[in-house]
Amino acid sequence: MNKINSLNKIPSINRILNDPKIVSLVDDYGARVVTRCAQNVIQKARSSLLTGKSTEYKTLIKDLREETFNAFQPSLRPLFNLTGVVLHTNLGRASLPLAAIDAVIEAAARPTNLEMDLKTGQRGDRNKHCEDLICQLTGSERAIVVNNNAAAVLVTLSSLARRKEVPVSRGELVEIGGSFRMPDIMAHAGCKLVEVGTTNRTHEKDFEMAINAKTALLMKVHTSNFEIQGFKSSVSEKQLAEIAHCHDLPLISDLGSGNLIDLKSYNLPEEKTVTDTLKAGADLVTFSGDKLLGGPQCGIIAGRDDLVKRIKSNPLIRAMRADKMTLAALQAVLRLYENPQKLAAELPTLRLLIRKEEDIRRMANCLISKVQAQCPGFVVSIEPVESQIGSGALPIKRLASVGLKITTASQRRTGKALESLSSAFRDLQIPVIGRINKGALWFDLRCLEDQNQFINNLKSLNFE
Repeated sequence: MNKINSLNKIPSINRILNDPKIVSLVDDYGARVVTRCAQNVIQKARSSLLTGKSTEYKTLIKDLREETFNAFQPSLRPLFNLTGVVLHTNLGRASLPLAAIDAVIEAAARPTNLEMDLKTGQRGDRNKHCEDLICQLTGSERAIVVNNNAAAVLVTLSSLARRKEVPVSRGELVEIGGSFRMPDIMAHAGCKLVEVGTTNRTHEKDFEMAINAKTALLMKVHTSNFEIQGFKSSVSEKQLAEIAHCHDLPLISDLGSGNLIDLKSYNLPEEKTVTDTLKAGADLVTFSGDKLLGGPQCGIIAGRDDLVKRIKSNPLIRAMRADKMTLAALQAVLRLYENPQKLAAELPTLRLLIRKEEDIRRMANCLISKVQAQCPGFVVSIEPVESQIGSGALPIKRLASVGLKITTASQRRTGKALESLSSAFRDLQIPVIGRINKGALWFDLRCLEDQNQFINNLKSLNFE
């Protein structure tokens, strides 16, 4: 009976909405949203009362204001990537340079000549905004941009190999993040996969034996997130190109990472470039825009003029085309590559990859006391760590870095304490994402550039 009386004392929706402290919320956010949030808050209050916990009226008002504010927060939020993976797929891969951000804002804010030829006044080709730059930077004859590399592979196979056979080495039948499997892509493209060789060893004769009248093309696939070591053998692009061209077939190379520069000149591990692949004899190369290239999510198909024209005529292209903001960002990023002397300073991906270990350690020395002060009951130390490039690029290569290691002061319930602390960091206004490994929470500082923002953000850290 007491619970029923208490439930009856919970204010009505109308009373709450007419409260002077809430009227301004209705003006700012609209009656529909505030009403829905009020219903949620009252339902929570009822549930609390049934478990013996009372809720004061002023608490209801406070909770409603918070609920309404949170309802308007974007679900897609910026964060600090301290995972040690520079191109983290779950965290959005490459960050755009300022030039690309400005280009996106300009393209989004007003009408553009996306598909208008300003010289003739007639309908134009959206692909032309980036095609010339791609060709200049890669040495390709023609290029086309779609919405991601999976789409690039799919539409290429659909255009050139439908109802025909495509030999691929068994060692390259990869599955990457999001259950992207090359055999599945081929099936949906309408072509027949012909597996050649073995997982660890494939030879030229394996491809020669697989070619017949039904063969549409030969294909080489970048293994992305793994590398076979030990007793192995593979067929290079140059060897495959010679075989393909001897049989009047094109060679398609799914390069994946989209590297356009010689990484060795920046003291980074070697990764094949698009230009290298085309020079080796590949007729088409497909690659991503948001990996090593450092641009927006997109897929690029570059190579022989006649093959790209065939792909462009595929009806699927319309379903996979890039929008004006993607093209604006990509064009701005590609222009940075035309001035190599400034590339490392202006392209975030490259800047983070070549960051010196001693610079990262200096930042760690500045941060350790600030983080320790916000983490009572934990011990924060500076430790050497190894960063990964990420997104399938150079999967076994590591970059020397420095991180903060956070361990519990007591060995009791270590796992639960670290999970609680990690959750608290994710609950910050700007979430901080690290990784729990070997009984510690690790923050690799390679990708942290705004030290002051990070410190200010820590002030609201709260955990049980």
